[in-house]
Amino acid sequence: MTKAMEILNSLTLEEKASLTSGKDCWRTVDIEGKLASIMMSDGPHGLRKEESGGTVPATCFPSSATVANSWDEELMYKIGEALGEECLANDVQVILGPGVNIKRTPLCGRNFEYFSEDPLLATKMACGHIRGVQSKGVGACIKHFAANNQETDRFSVNAVIDERTLREIYLSSFEEAVKEAKPWMIMSAYNKLNGDYCSENKPLLTDILRDEWGYEGLVVSDWGAANEPVNGVKAGLDIRMPGPVPSANAAIVEAVKSGKLSTEELDKNVLRIIELVEKGIKGRIADYKADMTAHNDLAMKAAEESAVLLKNGVLPLKKSDKIALIGAFAEEIRYQGGGSSCVNATEVSNLLQSLDDKSIDYTYAKGFKTEDDSVDENLVSEAVAASEKSDKIVICMGLPFRMESEGFDRWTMSLPSNQIGLFNKLSTLGKPIVVLLFQGSPVEMEWSEAADSILAMYTGGQAVAKACVNLLFGDAVPSGKLSETWPLRLENNPTALSFPEKGTATYSEGVYVGYRYYDKKHLDVMYPFGYGLSYTTFEYSDLELSATDISESDTLEVTFKVKNTGSVAGKEIAELYVEPTYPSVSRPVRELKGFKKIYLEPGEEKTVTMTLSKRSFAYYDVETHDWQVDTTVYKIHVGPSSRNLPLVASLKVTSSRSGKTFFTTDSRVYELNANPISKEALNKLLTEDLKLDISALSIDLPLSKLVGFSGGILSVDMLDRFVMELNEKIK
Repeated sequence: MTKAMEILNSLTLEEKASLTSGKDCWRTVDIEGKLASIMMSDGPHGLRKEESGGTVPATCFPSSATVANSWDEELMYKIGEALGEECLANDVQVILGPGVNIKRTPLCGRNFEYFSEDPLLATKMACGHIRGVQSKGVGACIKHFAANNQETDRFSVNAVIDERTLREIYLSSFEEAVKEAKPWMIMSAYNKLNGDYCSENKPLLTDILRDEWGYEGLVVSDWGAANEPVNGVKAGLDIRMPGPVPSANAAIVEAVKSGKLSTEELDKNVLRIIELVEKGIKGRIADYKADMTAHNDLAMKAAEESAVLLKNGVLPLKKSDKIALIGAFAEEIRYQGGGSSCVNATEVSNLLQSLDDKSIDYTYAKGFKTEDDSVDENLVSEAVAASEKSDKIVICMGLPFRMESEGFDRWTMSLPSNQIGLFNKLSTLGKPIVVLLFQGSPVEMEWSEAADSILAMYTGGQAVAKACVNLLFGDAVPSGKLSETWPLRLENNPTALSFPEKGTATYSEGVYVGYRYYDKKHLDVMYPFGYGLSYTTFEYSDLELSATDISESDTLEVTFKVKNTGSVAGKEIAELYVEPTYPSVSRPVRELKGFKKIYLEPGEEKTVTMTLSKRSFAYYDVETHDWQVDTTVYKIHVGPSSRNLPLVASLKVTSSRSGKTFFTTDSRVYELNANPISKEALNKLLTEDLKLDISALSIDLPLSKLVGFSGGILSVDMLDRFVMELNEKIK
């Protein structure tokens, strides 16, 4: 018998029930002589441990939205290690993060806490985070499970999502992170999902998470997200936070005594709580000291690696240039998001200090207010005067806390009007302008043509100012790429007409989120998913596939070469997308299925290898409730962004499905034309056997109507046999 089972068997019913609520805001319940208590604290990009008088000093790393732009799982692992070390130093056993919710719209107020609009990228970054934290004997808590995509009405909004969309987009990043990285905890979201609160959602917490995915860890509610206690236990919620909640505990005791809740059901939950506490206690290290200087250096490196060069005409600057440094963010830098993830940073430098450290000649002018959009003409005049005396202008623009935080959604994608007005005025001076952007999510950029260079720093953590200066003057080379699409304007987003919704949020756009939507609609965007420039250039060549005809159970090796064709060393993020040419259901044009970040010296060339498996070609089939692969031709695209894919190769993948009826006599002509095998068979039937003029047939004509059009040549039995044989060929 395990120690956890021994403890379980020693507990009274009342003691078991007490464990299902927190002891206080952050700790689990302890039972004297039987079980200790462990502490949880907020994350995800820095430890936020509350103590009397405030929160402990901790390293504020770049936010998840920022680090995702690095596309670097190893970097994310190192940040996770550092987070784990700071937890050890502060006697914290579980840190609440990472957040892996998909970015459905640019307006979600909490987007800065989430990785991407793409499930694969979110998965890989989450795995790095979780593995890094847990390598130190500290637990990670992946959140918010699931479909937590708006702050408006977040405590009760019902996210209505069809099964395929839920599986392919909103659950996928949770699924793979749970299976690959095995987080100690998973946090249920505030909202409802298809009618049930996530904290009392048995299909979500038990049927999918535990029975299907094999999750063995603990489920904790978001703080205040739990509702009916007995239903929560039955659904698979282990701990409701914060606590204590005597009424909930009493309800659980009464439910067991009355038979509404079985002892076995309660014991499953309590055993998981005990196992978590035992792991947490085992990981404790007395008097642990974290290297905070090294962590600050790591925060700076992460900010450098995650910065995205959106446009370039003048960078890197010369250290001899006379700079006009404009914008309030230069002095009060926006380095993190607002809300529960707000970290008490150990140190924060601004751009003035960082330029001073490198002995750069600059003149600073605040230029605009951040507390509101009003224009201060004195600030504008000072900015113009400073700019007129400069060689180059560096203007710091972005979203202030009042526009982007947990607790509310953004109401616009535009920057504050006083910032845009100042930029427009400075752009008439004829001086080169570099824009530094500080924001947690995309902004509209109708003003961007007048900028010579644009460097998006996002919410880059406590060392972002130092990273900015290193990037501005070429001591670091930009290598980040966008983990989300930047649309031209808000109206182009598929949720623009309805977001945010109160009461019920219907995800009517389906799987078409982010680049999947913009590509399908052939919409121009400001900057595509996966886009980012460098101070050097790269060339792709020699794409090769290990096979051109495989079964869905096979793996495919994809190799290609990347060469640094520029004059400075740099890192390139190579991206691989898969396109089904004849899908049986509506699918995105192409989807990200692999990526790798590589370092190259000038003139250096490396061979890159990526491996694809069944899920790389699959969609979620709502008939079989499983992942399925079409028998068809797929194109493999490789390049530097989702809309710049110079390499392409094709292969056929054959499905191993049996017993699946692909077509019936009610299938339409256009459905058969969507698959190369059925298209060839139909053409033969029509032109050779029936001698029909294909051009005269409507593409939405059901096959059954061919009996009448054939002039007696085709019988019902012959058509049935044709369909049966066709289905066998496709299988």
